[in-house]
Amino acid sequence: MKKLTATIGLLLVLTACAPAVGSKEWCESMKEKPKGDWTAEEAKDFAKHCVF
Repeated sequence: MKKLTATIGLLLVLTACAPAVGSKEWCESMKEKPKGDWTAEEAKDFAKHCVF
């Protein structure tokens, strides 16, 4: 049970560090990331939130 709680806690901490999709920080982060490393979903979100 302790292992499960620790795993859930770690996941919450790691996901809390990522900027929200569409935020200014997320757009800047995506601009710095090589375009070849983008997923199709990231490319769609970037076009939707950062370009248009």
